[in-house]
Amino acid sequence: MRKRLFQVRKLTCSFKIQRLGIIMKVMSFSFPVSSSPSPTPPAYDLQLHKFSFIDRLKTCKSLEELRQIHTQIIKSNFHQTQLLYTTIISSCSVFHTSYPDYALSAFQHLLNPTIDDYNAIIRCFSNSKSNSLDGFLLYNEMLRNGLIPNNFTIPFLLKACALSRAIREGMQIHAQSIKLGLVLDVYVKNTLMRVYAVCGVIEAVRKVFDGSPQSDLVSWTTLIQGYVKMGFAQEGIQAFFDMCETNLQADEMTIVIVLSACARLGDPHLGKRIHSYLNENKLNRDVFVGNALVDMYLKCGDVELAHKVFNEMRMKNVVSWNSMISGLTQQGEYKEALSVFRKMQNIGVKPDSVTLVGVLNSCANLGVLEMGKWLHAYMDMNQIRADGFIGNALVDMYTKCGSIDEAFKVFEGMRHKDVYTFTAMIVGFAMNGQGLSALDLFSEMPKMGIKPDEVTFVGVLSACSHLGLVEEGLKHFESMSTVYNLVPQAEHYGCVVDLFGRSGLVREAEEFVRNMPVEPDEFIWGALLSSCRLHGYVELGRSVMEELIKIEPEKDGAYILMSNLYSSANRWGDALQVRKIMKQRRMKKIPGCSSIELGGVVYEFQKGDKSHPKSKEIYLLLDDITNHIKDYGHSMLANVLS
Repeated sequence: MRKRLFQVRKLTCSFKIQRLGIIMKVMSFSFPVSSSPSPTPPAYDLQLHKFSFIDRLKTCKSLEELRQIHTQIIKSNFHQTQLLYTTIISSCSVFHTSYPDYALSAFQHLLNPTIDDYNAIIRCFSNSKSNSLDGFLLYNEMLRNGLIPNNFTIPFLLKACALSRAIREGMQIHAQSIKLGLVLDVYVKNTLMRVYAVCGVIEAVRKVFDGSPQSDLVSWTTLIQGYVKMGFAQEGIQAFFDMCETNLQADEMTIVIVLSACARLGDPHLGKRIHSYLNENKLNRDVFVGNALVDMYLKCGDVELAHKVFNEMRMKNVVSWNSMISGLTQQGEYKEALSVFRKMQNIGVKPDSVTLVGVLNSCANLGVLEMGKWLHAYMDMNQIRADGFIGNALVDMYTKCGSIDEAFKVFEGMRHKDVYTFTAMIVGFAMNGQGLSALDLFSEMPKMGIKPDEVTFVGVLSACSHLGLVEEGLKHFESMSTVYNLVPQAEHYGCVVDLFGRSGLVREAEEFVRNMPVEPDEFIWGALLSSCRLHGYVELGRSVMEELIKIEPEKDGAYILMSNLYSSANRWGDALQVRKIMKQRRMKKIPGCSSIELGGVVYEFQKGDKSHPKSKEIYLLLDDITNHIKDYGHSMLANVLS
């Protein structure tokens, strides 16, 4: 059987020992017994008399060291015994990186392998990503030789199943472990749970967990992790509390998993409970726990606590900084995210691709073009290719900052373009008034074999709306369901309403809204009210305003649009009445704001805002500019009259 295994896998092991200048070739499934001596033996040869070859093989830490020892054995004409081969196999099995070919070459010399020998060689294969399931061939040979698997054999086989996501083989080993009575062993149970968890069968994980009376911390952690990984965050947290009732204390790994579940739920109260548990039980708050806490608080919307935890962390790695930057960006705290990035630079932490994506997203939403360009130059200087997530973020940044030509240059230079790449560019074209370019690019997607998603169609419909292409827009809207099997969302219906409204087809837009299969939301009613404001449909606008107020009674948008609609129709009394209602309800119009980037810093100004430290100088300069404009206007008028 072992020879057949060699023939199937065509094993030819070749090992080059550079220090000794000796090339060892394993041919015909045997090790060489002699080799030319090296004129300069390695340093450890001087101490060879203190240790036997077997002892040295047992203590070696890498394949390179094992090869050197093996070469010394060959040079010294040491008789290659069964114990030697067994030790070589055992050493290979404990290396971090598995070398099954080398171990198998030694294994074929064993005349009567024991269960321990089979376990060691199976373990070698179970650690190998490329051929982990090949250990099953040796397992079958072991069974034919009459050897009974033990509580080490089964976990090694299950580990191979988990590595290869081989659910079928895992179920077979599960059945054999039941027959052999090994399923009650907690080590076997935990490994079996991991196989089902990796393969996404959470029901089987729970069944195995409940089927054995013995459960340790690894059992509970595997169960919790299985729930969280499969999207059952609430069940995972409940399992954690069930574990606490058994008086079993969690470790740092369990806490990290539970905190990730709290982050997914966005529940700050649960997160604070876990944080309290961490402090009460005096668990080590290492960098992994700290990162998980920061991520959890940011995803729960508590920026202040996230900052507090981050500042208290004794050790920070690049993941710590990324958690802050990405979390702040997701919470809309773009200026704060850029501030954290500057601190990261000041202390010399080198950003990675995740950092760059987060910072580029903040630049895009703030319109900070100069910093975006600096990041692009940094990528070029450090030979970071604008591709994948980074390329998409760079395209998005340039389009949102209005630099559409630069965005298209990045787009064209990307080797690997996906649906997100095309979508970012299509939405960018539409947003920057280049609707035809957006539609042309959309027509290229089928040729590239890329299927558009829901966001792509938002860009396409927006492009049609700005171009006034009603028929083409409706055709694209229908193709979502008929061609691409996508379900239109409220955003798409809002785009169609805007498409009708911009073309003056307000009544058609109203009919479309009334006949929609989904309930109109604030965006759809808002688009219709804007169309009424644009084309002077006062009475329709009034009824639309009433619908909009039902959804958003506390917001001022509908009132302001309606007031402007009345004013444009010279119905000043009605406009004044709307303003009175806003005053009675203590509604204040959100002041307009503008921002400018200077020296990499974003300055934001609101109407009537005097919070800037140099507000007096700013307003004096504005008054001076206003006076110059007035004087210039008077002089121009005088010249015209004369």
